Amino acid sequence: MKNIRNFCIIAHIDHGKSTLADRLLQQTKTISDRELQEQTLDDMDLERERGITIKSHAIQMEHEYKGEKYILNLIDTPGHVDFSYEVSRSIAACEGALLIVDAAQSIQAQTISNLYLALEHDLEIIPVLNKIDLPSANPEEVTDEIVNLLGCKPEDVLRVSGKTGVGVAELLEEIIERIPSPKGDPEAPLQALIFDSVFNPFRGIEAYFKVVNGSIKKGQKVKFMATNKTYDADEIGTLKLKQFPKTTIQCGDVGYIISGIKEAKEVKVGDTITSTEKPALKPIEGFEEVKPMVYAGIYPVDTEEYELLRSALEKLQLNDASLVFEPESSAALGFGFRCGFLGMLHMEIIQERLDREFKMTVITTVPNVSYNAYLNKNPDKAVPVHNPSELPEPTMLDRVEEPYIKASIITKSDFIGSVMTLCIEKRGELTNQSYLTTDRVELFFEMPLAEVVFDFYDRLKTISKGYASFDYAPHGMKASKLVKVDILINGEPVDALSALIHQDNAYTIGKKMCEKLKELIPRQQFDIPIQAAIGAKIIARETIKALRKDVTAKCYGGDISRKRKLLEKQKEGKKRMRQIGRVEVPQSAFLAVLKIND
Repeated sequence: MKNIRNFCIIAHIDHGKSTLADRLLQQTKTISDRELQEQTLDDMDLERERGITIKSHAIQMEHEYKGEKYILNLIDTPGHVDFSYEVSRSIAACEGALLIVDAAQSIQAQTISNLYLALEHDLEIIPVLNKIDLPSANPEEVTDEIVNLLGCKPEDVLRVSGKTGVGVAELLEEIIERIPSPKGDPEAPLQALIFDSVFNPFRGIEAYFKVVNGSIKKGQKVKFMATNKTYDADEIGTLKLKQFPKTTIQCGDVGYIISGIKEAKEVKVGDTITSTEKPALKPIEGFEEVKPMVYAGIYPVDTEEYELLRSALEKLQLNDASLVFEPESSAALGFGFRCGFLGMLHMEIIQERLDREFKMTVITTVPNVSYNAYLNKNPDKAVPVHNPSELPEPTMLDRVEEPYIKASIITKSDFIGSVMTLCIEKRGELTNQSYLTTDRVELFFEMPLAEVVFDFYDRLKTISKGYASFDYAPHGMKASKLVKVDILINGEPVDALSALIHQDNAYTIGKKMCEKLKELIPRQQFDIPIQAAIGAKIIARETIKALRKDVTAKCYGGDISRKRKLLEKQKEGKKRMRQIGRVEVPQSAFLAVLKIND
């Protein structure tokens, strides 16, 4: 056990984690040059296309140092703020972390939040300065920033280049020297922490775990403590580039288990595996539950595919434990699911994965956050509202509270003005600002989560020319003046387009939504009114004009009453059509409402 090292790589998005992981795999000869490709651990098409890591990947390496063989378990983690739950799970399975900072971009918001996550779990931090081969690299200045952040010595900061491989051999030595070996009792009853799982259509569910106490053997009867179900460990092994079956996995090591589980509900990430003969008394603690930030409805385009969508979401949840969903129904869209996501990118990725991996075409409703409503008759009891249609009538309401976040934005000092303007426009309040260096500043805001959900991140990147980095943490609930804006098309409310909006913005947003829908809904044979309403009060209206046939074309001359008679007849027909006509809202309209500011 003293020769095992478990460590993860944490950094801000695009600081070179996956490329450095490639060099470590090459240096330890875990994969041959023939198998190596750019970002080897990013095995999803989506990850390669976008150049981001979505899933944390575990891989085992063997390295000889001073005549002894060491086992190094590496977990590469995502860097985007929406996937911070993946990072927290990886950290729970490790004893050390490589904190990577780009020598050209310096410390970013996500670097700091990931560092605090690692420090909370008492991990040994090895600071690494990456991309030192870039012409724009500024190693001296960035080293000083890391020293200020961590309180370490300048010589403790390792300088490497993931691209050229400079300094990777020294990094491996430091990992073995500085990261402690796992602590655990090999003689104690088996306790293994599940930190990830995937669905294999041929073999059932594969769970990835770290053995905290005891050891696990092939064929042993094991029990999953959260569900209390027992299974046979049909196959266990370690994770190289391919799975590597073994007969025993010792205390402190990381591996996988296949036991023919077919039901997605039976495996929970953060659960503890123990043996049935000598079970552990209590499960491993310290694994936090996921807190979704954004909610949206996902509905199958064809209502008959409801059950298929359920099984697709369950299989996806195995691979992405931060996805939360429950059934709901909508008058406009039929049966579907209310899903909780960690952010807008996470929602986009889930939609894309449903399409690619499960061939499911879905309609997504306008994303929103969850609110607390308090009624007049019981002003102390909160009623959670996940969907605008659940909001009680205004006459019954005492107040509505919405979730706030504490946002930290790191940007160049040139962009402070425009970043502040954007945050204040989104109802943010500046709480603090501190200069990290002469031209880099960290701004702290308190702002409503609902304002951040739509296009905040995209607009922040645009106004700061891509330089600003953004990170946030929940900061409780605050009372707010919120109203429910309904969209009526041809007099019928479309519940999928309803939104809870702050009273001051309701008129402008209602007007913009009507204008946007006017562009997107195709013209019909009759006039279609599009209205935005708060309760019974209409606040904005647009009309899509009818397609009309020129019925007076055959009248050339003659009395005007002949023309009038034909026009009156046409008008009657249009009126009748409007009473029985139904308007289909295209999928593009649901998504376009999100991008109102474009």
